[in-house]
Amino acid sequence: MLVLNASYQPLCVVPVRRALVLALSQKAVVLHSNGHVYRSEHLELAAPTVVRLNYFVKVPYRARASLSRRAVMVRDNYECQYCGRTAENVDHVVPRSRGGPHTWENVVAACKSCNSRKENRSIDEVGYRLKRRPEAPHESVWIVVAVDSVDPSWEQYLRLPHKLRHKRNRRLEVSLA
Repeated sequence: MLVLNASYQPLCVVPVRRALVLALSQKAVVLHSNGHVYRSEHLELAAPTVVRLNYFVKVPYRARASLSRRAVMVRDNYECQYCGRTAENVDHVVPRSRGGPHTWENVVAACKSCNSRKENRSIDEVGYRLKRRPEAPHESVWIVVAVDSVDPSWEQYLRLPHKLRHKRNRRLEVSLA
């Protein structure tokens, strides 16, 4: 369940139980529900998918989303940035052995064969071209990385510069708008 700050800024993703406790203790307001109902002897509650806190929580500013293997895979849609096949690895465009930094702009998703063929050479030496220039993702991408699927009711609050669609294999397809 998505928890929003009083200013509608996404804060975190929590289990249903935590979202229900926030709503029951009147610390949060339920904005969206998924239709499931939790029942007790005296109470019936709709399962929330989005809740907004009644008070403002100050969040420390993060200049960039954290770089991780999973985040790179989500950003690149689990697609090799050299050949377009399914990616299993991450690769540094400018190899670290040649002074390449470990930053969003230098790391891409790659399949095993392209990663093995490239080794510690530059893409010019191997003759590869990138499908898309690697960039740091939008600051709200951490939510997409934190969960396997994004509930449609969350999208209006995430304000990502991407279109998110569910694939049959439950991965997220991220394509630039």
